[in-house]
Amino acid sequence: MKRSEPKTVGQIFNEAMSRAGIGDVYDQQRASYLWSEVVGPTVTRMTTRRYIADGVLHVYISSASLKSELSFLKDALVAKINNAVGKQVVSSIVIH
Repeated sequence: MKRSEPKTVGQIFNEAMSRAGIGDVYDQQRASYLWSEVVGPTVTRMTTRRYIADGVLHVYISSASLKSELSFLKDALVAKINNAVGKQVVSSIVIH
């Protein structure tokens, strides 16, 4: 039996997810979860719902003024979320 280098738990987890065929779904759920960390607690309080469909992050915001402000930051938010996930998962954001 050939010895190999030890793997981290994260590497083993990622390999198991990709073997099961649910790596993309996991990455999308992780990107949706990271919304709170990227935008901070103030925006998170105004966020009522979020989900990803076909690479598009849909975010429901309860404040009209915040919706307007976030619409100007869409590209930066996409970049930050993808950076936090570590790969290109979100292609755009739709704010409802």
